[in-house]
Amino acid sequence: MGNWIIRLWKQIATLRKKFQKEVKSKRYSYLNLIVFCLLFWSVLFSAKAQNYEQVAATIQLYPKKFDNPEQLSKFISRDFTSEEDKVRAIYTWIVNNVAYEPSEYKKFNYNFKNFRERNQKEEATRKKIIERTLQKGIAVCEGYAMLFERLCELQGIKNYLVRGDIKASFNDIGRPFKKNHMWNIATIDGKQYLFDPTWGAGKYNGKFIKEPTYFYYKTPPKLFFKTHYPALYEDALIDAVISKEVFANMPIIIPETLRREDVEKPLTGVISSEDDDGIIDFQIRNSNPSSISYSFGKEPIVISEIKKEANVINFKVPLQLGVSTLLIYFDDQPALGYKID
Repeated sequence: MGNWIIRLWKQIATLRKKFQKEVKSKRYSYLNLIVFCLLFWSVLFSAKAQNYEQVAATIQLYPKKFDNPEQLSKFISRDFTSEEDKVRAIYTWIVNNVAYEPSEYKKFNYNFKNFRERNQKEEATRKKIIERTLQKGIAVCEGYAMLFERLCELQGIKNYLVRGDIKASFNDIGRPFKKNHMWNIATIDGKQYLFDPTWGAGKYNGKFIKEPTYFYYKTPPKLFFKTHYPALYEDALIDAVISKEVFANMPIIIPETLRREDVEKPLTGVISSEDDDGIIDFQIRNSNPSSISYSFGKEPIVISEIKKEANVINFKVPLQLGVSTLLIYFDDQPALGYKID
């Protein structure tokens, strides 16, 4: 796994020598410096991408099932050295080999007489969930998150579980806060990052659809917050304090790059059918779709009039009687979800 580092430093050394010659001959300029910096970072990012590919290729050779986390951890210790590569390997194995299975929910219920007995049973249950996830290749969020946590522990990587609420469907808009999901925070090279291997593995719509994604690997906090609200707010990893009520009433924001603050109108995900004379005004920042359409649960209707000013788009949607949901599409892809009250 160290070959890419050698190649990286050779490329950087070549660029540095070239720049030093420019300096000695006094032919350098700010433009030279800018070009050198751009080349340096392009080489660095290229090497990082190549290393991610190497991690994925290595993980593909691993067994699909293990008896316990220690067995999988030995493979990771053998093949990877940096914290970044180890966490990437852990996440990659989980999202590629564990399927979401709702029947696993509350598979390990237990009663306790006192807190000491509760702690003992919690640890025993945690161990059973982790081993079952590895052996069967199925889990709900607890299995994904606890396995991620345990593998990080075995690799000496500081991390912990996060419980909280998620926003994934129309029914989640406007309801009270509840702890219905679990994800992870891990520290890589001294910095905390957010991970959700459950959502990273795919989606569930009556059955599990395997679609591994790295969007939920080190997700930027402002993007993660669109769908995840932690029980302890400090685990959101963002400075601005946003209440549970504001989160609950947010619309569903689907595009990965679209942030909560980019949706300027409507601010709430619950729209009254009696407001604004039956017309909903939309104002979205930092998005430039070539087409916009809407649906009240039926075939999408294309919006013909879209105003674009700088990096803001404005459009209107006429409400219909007897509807309960509204879905906005950008370029024929779901983008924003609202409840109609």
